[in-house]
Amino acid sequence: MKRNFDFLNSIENISEETFSELVKITEFKRIPAGTKIINYEEVPSKIYLLVSGIIRCYLSTESGKEFNKSFYLPSSFLASLTALIKKKPSLFVFETLSDCKIYEIDYSELMKLCKDNPSLKNLHIKILEKVYFNYEKRLVDLISLNASDRYLELKKLIPNIDDMISQYHIASYLGITPVQLSRIRKKNKRNEAI
Repeated sequence: MKRNFDFLNSIENISEETFSELVKITEFKRIPAGTKIINYEEVPSKIYLLVSGIIRCYLSTESGKEFNKSFYLPSSFLASLTALIKKKPSLFVFETLSDCKIYEIDYSELMKLCKDNPSLKNLHIKILEKVYFNYEKRLVDLISLNASDRYLELKKLIPNIDDMISQYHIASYLGITPVQLSRIRKKNKRNEAI
């Protein structure tokens, strides 16, 4: 638990008492690969802190085609944020790509605690800011970078991504086909060899 306390304190200083209150509304879970922790059209009530493993967030069309919106790595907070705040059905699915360890936090209880606790409210704000910064960077990358550069940016973020996530999911995240991704990888390997 000390590691979790230290992690949260690296974002915002909170007291041990505040941390104890958080622990009361939090549940530790081990989730097997391939588990949907938030389903399409489910009204979510939890936020998650990923301790180990990889989770993807995706949107599925009526025809069944999937578009990966984001990948989450350890120390990431995740939620279907708009659905959670508005108490509406989620447009996204969150699925574990590997066995994962997570902390599940009751959102409404967290909001009650934030009302009376300025340090917890500040922690919440800083986490939301970080989430927003990540979304903004993703949007800028999609608009301004070509597929090859988007792949290189993703490799900077997740250096061993090719060993961790299937080519299909990476291609979907980049907005290209698996064949295009294969060509980009080959070109990059040739460039690295030079």
